Amino acid sequence: MTLRIASMLMYDGNPRTAADQVSAWEKAGLDSVWVAEAYGFDSPTLMGYLAAKTETVKIGAAILNIFSRTPGALLQTAAGLDNVSGGRAILGLGASGPQVIEGFHGVPYEKPLARTREVVEIVRQGLRREPLQHEGLINLPLTKEQGAVTGLGKPLKLLTKPERSSIPIWIAALGPKNVEHTAEYADGWIPHLFHPEKAAGVWGDALAAGRAKRPEELGTLQVMAGGMLAIGEGEETRALLDLARPVFALYVGGMGAKGKNFYNDVAKAYGYEREAEEIQELYLSGKKKEAEALVPTEWLEAANLVGPASYVKERLAAFEEAGVTDINVTPVSADPAATIAELRDLIG
Repeated sequence: MTLRIASMLMYDGNPRTAADQVSAWEKAGLDSVWVAEAYGFDSPTLMGYLAAKTETVKIGAAILNIFSRTPGALLQTAAGLDNVSGGRAILGLGASGPQVIEGFHGVPYEKPLARTREVVEIVRQGLRREPLQHEGLINLPLTKEQGAVTGLGKPLKLLTKPERSSIPIWIAALGPKNVEHTAEYADGWIPHLFHPEKAAGVWGDALAAGRAKRPEELGTLQVMAGGMLAIGEGEETRALLDLARPVFALYVGGMGAKGKNFYNDVAKAYGYEREAEEIQELYLSGKKKEAEALVPTEWLEAANLVGPASYVKERLAAFEEAGVTDINVTPVSADPAATIAELRDLIG
C-alpha cells in the first residue's frame, strides 16, 4: 500500500494538550495533522503552535472557509504558516455552510463555487509574488465603480518572500458540482463521512468530469478520507464503533436545516434515504440518542477502521481502491501513538 497517515487534531478541552501529543504521533509514523476551525478556535494559531512542536509532519487546515477571510488574508496566512513550518503547510479550504457563514461571521453565503475557484486563483497568484489583480466576484484592486471609497487601491504583491511559490491547496467538497471543480483545479479533495464502496456511485461522474479538465502540471488529485481507528479482537473492539454514532448523527441530522444539509444529501445518495430523513427529524427535535441509534451500522463499518488487524487491512485496501491517498484516522485507544505505529506496519 502507498497510503499516507493523516489525523485531525482532536480535543475536548485545551487544544495545547492535544497539540503536545502530536510530536509522539509524528515519531510513530503520522504524515500529516489537520486542524479544524468551524466556529471554535481559529486554525492558524494552532497550526503555528504545531509547527513549533513538530519537525516533519505536514500541517493542514481542515478547513478555512472562503468567506470570512479575504483572499489576501488567506494568502498571508498560507505563506506565514509555510514559513514557520519550514515548508510543511497545507491550505485546506471550503465553503462551510450558511449557518456558520451568515450566523457566526455575518457574511452573505452566496456563490460558494465561484468564490472558491477565485480564491484559489488569487492565492496561487500571490504565492508566486505576482501583483494581485483579478476581475470577477472578487475584484483586485477595487475601483470606485466596484464600491471602493477612495479608488486609491493598486496591485500589490506579497511583501515577504514565501517559503514556497506553491502550497498544496485542498478543498472540502460534497456536492457534485463542487467535487467536479475540486477535481479540476485543487491539489487535494477532503470528503467527509466517506463510504469507499459507495463513493464511485455518488461522485464518480463528477470526479471524471473534473479530471478531464485538470491541468497536467497539478498531477494526480490527492484524496483524504477515513474515520475512527481501533485495532483489536473481540466484541469489545467492535463495540467501539458506537463511539462514531454521535458524529454521524450530528452531521446527517444537525448540520443545517431541512433541505440545506449537505451531509444529509450524501447519506441519501449512499442509499440511506429513510434513515437520513428520520435521523434529521429526531436530531432537530432534540432526540439525539434516538437519532444516533438509526445511523446504519453498515455505514459505520465501512467508513471506520475498527476490528482485527486483518479486517483493518481490508478496509485500508478498500479506501485505496476508492482513490484515497491519505487515510485520515482518529485513534481510540489508551496509547494513540502505538495504534498509529501499528497502522503504519499494516500499510507497510
